[in-house]
Amino acid sequence: MNRLERAASPYLLQHAGNPVDWWEWGEEAMAEARRRDVPLLISVGYAACHCWHGT
Repeated sequence: MNRLERAASPYLLQHAGNPVDWWEWGEEAMAEARRRDVPLLISVGYAACHCWHGT
């Protein structure tokens, strides 16, 4: 699991088992990006019904 396992958002919880090192938007994510001197890649959120997953 990644950090999203504690998310309140049903959308984010869908991705809690994803192997990507996702962070929720917030100061903690910003501080880590500054500390590591890396850019933020932001997902604007997209979900489709199950019939479209994997196509």
